[in-house]
Amino acid sequence: MRTLARRLVIPGLTALALTATGCGSTPHTGAAGPAAPAAVTPSSDGTSQQLDVAAAPQGTSTPAAVARADGKGKTEKTTLKVASYDPASGRAVIAKGAQTPGRSPSPGKPSETGKSPETGKSPEAGKSPDTGKSPEADKPVAVGDVIASAPAPGAPSGLLAKVTEVVGKTDKGTEVKTASTTLAAVLGDDKADGKVPVDPAAVVVEPLMKGVTFSWAKGPGLTFGPEGAKLPLGNLRLDVNASVDTAPDAPASAGASVSGFVQLAPQVEFAYDGGTGGTPGPRGAFLGMSGDWSSQWKLQGRAAASTGAPKRIPFAKLHSSPVIQVGPVPVVVNLGLTCYIQVEADGRVTVDVQQDVKGDFKVGGSYALGKGWTPVSASNVKSTPVKASVTAAGRVKGALGAEASVGLYGAVGVTADFAPYVRGEGDVKASASSDGKTSLEGAWSLYGGFDLSGNLQLQLSLFGTPVFERRIPLGTLNREWALSTGHIGR
Repeated sequence: MRTLARRLVIPGLTALALTATGCGSTPHTGAAGPAAPAAVTPSSDGTSQQLDVAAAPQGTSTPAAVARADGKGKTEKTTLKVASYDPASGRAVIAKGAQTPGRSPSPGKPSETGKSPETGKSPEAGKSPDTGKSPEADKPVAVGDVIASAPAPGAPSGLLAKVTEVVGKTDKGTEVKTASTTLAAVLGDDKADGKVPVDPAAVVVEPLMKGVTFSWAKGPGLTFGPEGAKLPLGNLRLDVNASVDTAPDAPASAGASVSGFVQLAPQVEFAYDGGTGGTPGPRGAFLGMSGDWSSQWKLQGRAAASTGAPKRIPFAKLHSSPVIQVGPVPVVVNLGLTCYIQVEADGRVTVDVQQDVKGDFKVGGSYALGKGWTPVSASNVKSTPVKASVTAAGRVKGALGAEASVGLYGAVGVTADFAPYVRGEGDVKASASSDGKTSLEGAWSLYGGFDLSGNLQLQLSLFGTPVFERRIPLGTLNREWALSTGHIGR
């Protein structure tokens, strides 16, 4: 009796529209379920404020915010700039920026030129240059002040630091020594909650292989592709057309390749509830990334057998450091995204699979006083019609996914891995007996799904919350659904 491999074509998937939904990760041991920040309400003493959360103005240099050590008021938006910063020593040079143009002077008050409207003379005329000046007048910051700055020379991820010593004047400004601090030092007991879309024009793309192109739409929509489709506003898109390792014994016609695109509209989610009553640190906080996801991709040929872990092929890295304005405070969010192809195969099966995936995702960390940090991960994905064929006697799994990270001021806070995939299996056997009779038996199956996993990192303590001692896993969120299955008998 001999066994022969036969090719199967998987029929009738054109009406497929299946949905998989995940509503939160598996909680880590001993942790409560994901918790939203406490409700935003004014404090009883009326001192807390609801701060707006928005993208920092584009085309302008974002000034630093300073929380004064004298405690006489809220954190203020200033004209100060970080002229330079040395991360090794913690030394920074603080410079005064251009003053905002003033209004016309009121009657009887000094004008913008410094002269009295009545006399035409300067109010300082006849006075000693040093009269009425404080020795600290020329110092833009003092010991104990906290500085929150957008990206600056020497601080590409922004700066959040407390002044520990004022060294003195330089030709660029005032040199100070600084130490690390937290957002609680500048946000205090205020509250904030908002979502800020990431400007695709500010995303830096690093292709990792040939055949990768990047597109984005900020204006009326970018036209791409042979059919002239429009890329929605705020979306970025990566197209890839790459070969993958082919099984050594595969015919030339079974060369393995992956082609398609990933399209994203990412946004930063930020929330903070400073609380009241003298409790150190905030009552609640949230940091995360969410957005719409769509991908269309095709896996063809006979991929080489995987040894050990599935073969992951990164094809592009994306970086962005958007500045979100939380009231007067510029908060620098660091985003990273590595898009990859992943193929797991036994080297025997040849596939021709095409799948469209659309949906959304959300990953992040949520803090509540008394409960600590808990992970948040959710995704709602729909698989639209696919076309596929699978050869006999083999298995293969292909994914077009992304590793993402989101953090503050250069410190990673959350990492996540989102991977929509297609998994196929086939096993067909033909046998012949000595009397000339033959029989054919076989089974095949095709599945779609996605994996979502990741970790919360120690650096989320930047919010001013207690430090946790280890990474907290988001928990693996997995959904899989059958695309098509069948049997062949005699």
